[in-house]
Amino acid sequence: MDPMTQSAQISSSQGIADGQNSAAAKESKLSVKDLIHWRDPKKSGLVFGLSMLMLLSLAAFSIISVASYLLLALLCVTITFRIYKSVVQAVQKSSDGHPFKSLIEKDVSIPPETFRKHVDASLTYINRGLKQMSRLFLVEDLVDSLKLAVVMWLFTYVGAVFNGITILILADILLFAVPPIYEKNKTQIDQYIDVARTQINTTMAKLQEKLPGAMKRSKTE
Repeated sequence: MDPMTQSAQISSSQGIADGQNSAAAKESKLSVKDLIHWRDPKKSGLVFGLSMLMLLSLAAFSIISVASYLLLALLCVTITFRIYKSVVQAVQKSSDGHPFKSLIEKDVSIPPETFRKHVDASLTYINRGLKQMSRLFLVEDLVDSLKLAVVMWLFTYVGAVFNGITILILADILLFAVPPIYEKNKTQIDQYIDVARTQINTTMAKLQEKLPGAMKRSKTE
């Protein structure tokens, strides 16, 4: 085969593989959006029910107990199925072998490239977060630092009323409740959001004019 033709075929196959990988990644991203928008009520209901069951279990028991019970339940299912298949094979005198043979032989190891890719992506977000925290706590911008102080002050009241698990339960409910409601009333909600955003920006602009260093910030901008 001509080397030029061979290289063209290789590049074409690589392009097809990259396209399939990007399509798969896009599909996985869309699946999360479909879940919270209840495109498939059965799947969304299953995910929502399992997540709520997990959070309610964590609210009643420790995370060690919940993890132990889940793993114990899974182990009981696999052991029961293994014994059942062994009895069936003994009665029918078949030689089907281990019922989980295909799963045992399946490669579950994480490729080094995938691991390094996720580590690099996480490191980017971590460095960005550290830089932002340094900028806020060292008061590079007085207005932004005051915003963070107000948010933290509000969170002290939230923490006095709710614990972490309760907040996660509320977040899980809102995650599956808000998107379909917003989709049905998008026009009205966007109008209210625009009004609220305008009022907040006006208030922050007035506050910024009264704070020291505001003139310096406006000049630098």
